[in-house]
Amino acid sequence: MLESNTLYVNDENGNEMELEILFTFENDEIGKKYVVFADPQDESGEVYASAYDEAGNLLPIETDAEWSMVEEVLGAFSQDEDSDSE
Repeated sequence: MLESNTLYVNDENGNEMELEILFTFENDEIGKKYVVFADPQDESGEVYASAYDEAGNLLPIETDAEWSMVEEVLGAFSQDEDSDSE
């Protein structure tokens, strides 16, 4: 389980990066957990998503249907964030 707001991953050069966890969610239908995160050093505002297991290991999102579901949740999260800031 991911319990902090920080996620550490290694980039393609082996350098450790500190990423900010925006939120996590679970899809009961397929029994997977997901994390949505961003690089606080990246000013583009791009966000990333990944599945994760009980040990907190990141797993790839494997299907188009899975990506569509994640994008739908992300869209709902973005709308909530927009309405909170108004």
